[in-house]
Amino acid sequence: MRRFLVLAWLAFLAGPGLAASVAQPPVEWTHFRFDEKHTGRQPFETKLNPDTIRSAGPLWQGELNGELVDYSSPAVAGGFVYIGNVDGQLVVYPADGCGAEFCGQPAWRSTNLAQIMDSPTVVNGIVYVGSQSSQDSNDGKLNAFDAAGCGQAVCAPLWQGDAGTESILQSSPVVWKGLVFVGSFGGKLFAFDADGCGRQLCRPVWTGILGGATESTPVVFKGVVYVGADDGKLYAFNAKGCGKKNCAPLWTGALQGSALASSPAIYKSKIYIGGQHGLSVFDASGCGQASCAPLWQTTDGDNFFGGSPAIAGGRVYLPEESQIDVYDADGCGQAMCPTKAILFGSGMQDGIASSPTVANGVVYAGRNSGEVLAWRADCKGLCDEIWKGFTDDPIVSSSPSVVNGKIYVGGSDHGFSGRLYVFGLGGPSEKRR
Repeated sequence: MRRFLVLAWLAFLAGPGLAASVAQPPVEWTHFRFDEKHTGRQPFETKLNPDTIRSAGPLWQGELNGELVDYSSPAVAGGFVYIGNVDGQLVVYPADGCGAEFCGQPAWRSTNLAQIMDSPTVVNGIVYVGSQSSQDSNDGKLNAFDAAGCGQAVCAPLWQGDAGTESILQSSPVVWKGLVFVGSFGGKLFAFDADGCGRQLCRPVWTGILGGATESTPVVFKGVVYVGADDGKLYAFNAKGCGKKNCAPLWTGALQGSALASSPAIYKSKIYIGGQHGLSVFDASGCGQASCAPLWQTTDGDNFFGGSPAIAGGRVYLPEESQIDVYDADGCGQAMCPTKAILFGSGMQDGIASSPTVANGVVYAGRNSGEVLAWRADCKGLCDEIWKGFTDDPIVSSSPSVVNGKIYVGGSDHGFSGRLYVFGLGGPSEKRR
C-alpha cells in the first residue's frame, strides 16, 4: 500500500511524462475491511464507478474443493487471491484467473484445517487464517503459511498458534507491530508473535479475557486493540498486553445487543460497531471509567445479521435485514440518530450478512438471495441497486473485495460446492433474472 502511494505521488510531482512511464502496481486487498482502520473503503479504484459497474459481468469462477464459503472474504495480494471454506481449506488462485471462465485447479491449497469462516490476512509474505483444528472438537488454531505456497499442490502451515479449546470462527487475524490478534468463540482475544516461536505449535504472547464469545475482527488504533463480543460489549485492551498471560480490558462500552460478527471501524478517533439493534459510536480514548456509554447510537436495526460498518464520504453504511442503512458519520447532535438513506435491493428479499465495501462512489454487498448488489454511495432517500451480480449460491455472506476493476467474493452452488466468484468489465454482460 505504501509503495503504491509513493509511486503515485512521485508521478504527480513529475507531471504526465513520468506518470506515463511509471507502472502503477496493482492495488492489494491484504486483509478483512481493506485498511488499517477497517473502514471498508477502497479509495484507489478507477475502473469501476457508478456508470461502468452497470456493464460488469462474470469473469471467472474458482472451484473451492467441494465446500461452501461462509463469511470468509477474499484477500488479494502478490498476484494471488486467498479464501477459506468451511471444509477447512485455504484455497489460492492467481488473481487474474486461469484464462477460462471456470478454474478447477488452484495454485495451491492448504491441508485440511477443519472449518474456516474468517478471512485470510497477508503480511510480509505470510498468510494468516484462523480455524478449528478438527471437525470433532472445538480446539482452534491460528495458521501461518508462506504466501507463495510450498512448491506443491497442498501445503501445511509453517506454524500454528494454539487457541486451546477456543474455536476461531468469523474473527479474522490482524497484524500489528509483530503481533497477530484474533478472537475466539470461547470469549478470548489472542495475541501471537507474528514470526511464530521456532516450534510448530505456539502459545499466545498474551490473552485478553472477554465476557462472551466473539466472532468480531479486532482493530488496532493508537496502541489499543478493540473487539466486540456477544455479551453486548465493546472491549478495549492495551495492544502490548499487561505484563501477564491474561489481561483485563482497559474499558468496555455497552452496545445495542450482541456484536455477532460485526467488527469495529475507526473514523475521526471514534469507534463504530454494529449490534443486534443498531450502530453504536464511542470515543476511541474511552471515558476515564471502566465502563463507557456510547457517544450516539442509531434508532434502526432490529434485524441485524452481523455485518461490519463501512465508512466513506462522511457516511456510515450498515446492513439491516435485507437493506443497508446509511447514517451521517458525525451523528445528528442527539443520543439516537435516524437513517439518512436506505439502500434497497429489488427482487427476492433476504438477509445481508455481508459487510459493505465502498469504492469509487459505489457500495457493494452480498445478499442471501445468491446475489452481489451495488448501489450509488451518494443515495438520498430510498435507492434501488444499480447492478446485480448473480452467483449460484443461495447464501453470500462473504464480503466483496473490490480491487483493480474486479469484484472478488466467495459462495457456493446449490450442491454446496464452494466457489470464488470474480466479476468485472470485459466479461460476458450480466443478465438480470
